[in-house]
Amino acid sequence: SSCPPSPLWALPEELLLLICSYLDVQALGRLGQVCRRLRFLSSRDPLWRPIARGCLNSGFTQLGADLAPGIPVKERVKVSQNWRHGRCRKEMVLKWKCKQVAPFSTFLMPWMELDDEYLYLSQAENIQAYQLCPDGAGLQRHPQAIFSGHQEDVCRFVLGSPNIVSGGGDGNIVLHKIHGSYSVKFSAHEQEVNCVDFQGGLIVSGSRDRTAKVWSLSAGRVGQCLHTVQTEDRVWSIAISPLLSSFVTGTACCGHTSPLRIWDLESGQLLTCLGTDFHHGAGVLDVFYETPSLLLSCGYDTYIRYWDIRTSTRKCVQEWEEPHDSALYCIRSDKNHMIASGSSYYGVVRLWDKRQTRCLQSFHLSSPTSSPVYCLRFSTTHLYAALASALHVLDFTA
Repeated sequence: SSCPPSPLWALPEELLLLICSYLDVQALGRLGQVCRRLRFLSSRDPLWRPIARGCLNSGFTQLGADLAPGIPVKERVKVSQNWRHGRCRKEMVLKWKCKQVAPFSTFLMPWMELDDEYLYLSQAENIQAYQLCPDGAGLQRHPQAIFSGHQEDVCRFVLGSPNIVSGGGDGNIVLHKIHGSYSVKFSAHEQEVNCVDFQGGLIVSGSRDRTAKVWSLSAGRVGQCLHTVQTEDRVWSIAISPLLSSFVTGTACCGHTSPLRIWDLESGQLLTCLGTDFHHGAGVLDVFYETPSLLLSCGYDTYIRYWDIRTSTRKCVQEWEEPHDSALYCIRSDKNHMIASGSSYYGVVRLWDKRQTRCLQSFHLSSPTSSPVYCLRFSTTHLYAALASALHVLDFTA
């Protein structure tokens, strides 16, 4: 049906959008049921963008950047309600066998990265690329590409277009071109390369050998070590600041220094230590930069901590405790209101709203066999969790 003649609906669209901008979600929904023109008008992105910025995982950062411009904002707001209320369809999409190391079987510790087209998953010595289905119905069960080069398991890897950079148990770093057969391998550490990051033509790596290193990827200098940082503790996690001026290390906390430290990327010098009250053994297993000044960390002491370097380096600005006293292996955020964490027992994934103190939703992905969630990644519609022997997906469009 078309709208009845009215001076109001004869107004320019800019004025109509301004009037409709005062409506809430329920009122906009009702307006869209009046007629075709109002259904079109009430679905416009400018009306839903302010609403979406207050929602969980709607694709907008705190600063207003749109991370999912190809999806209508109204649809994202609808799916956001599923995230908030825990409405999703669970599925185990991939399963793999344990490694046989006589006389025992050992679990893999997979790592994962996600872009718009592929999910990249480390399985033993290889990284496999699985294509995401265009209709959002999961991913292809057979890999489209396999990246190899390590003699032992891949510990961590990171995407940095057009490259994949991985660190392995063999102490090597391998650089692959995502689209092509080019690869470079170089010896990086005396022991396992537990973590890597790659931005702006530089790689940072951390190892069990108690060092962090900065590597060049400039033409003619690929694999050249620029700095070696003596961390005096095993390095479990590492991340380069978005400003490309510094990097943070998360260590095992077995010494007398903070497990979270920030280092100058150009000189390798220590800039600051974060926190003053960490228990012995409270190692930091994952770190995540939201902005150059906002940083999330998690680890063995069961806490998620939110740091604002502008206000204080001695104390975090917020913290959330894992309810079942489990170590937290991995953490990710939508760079706005939502945090997702992976626990060390029974494949528990939790969703958190930064505006609340308690866990918002939890999902148990492994039972009765207990497995940590070693890595998780999510888009605006799906969450992927890598456990010891399986990859699970939560579909929030259901």
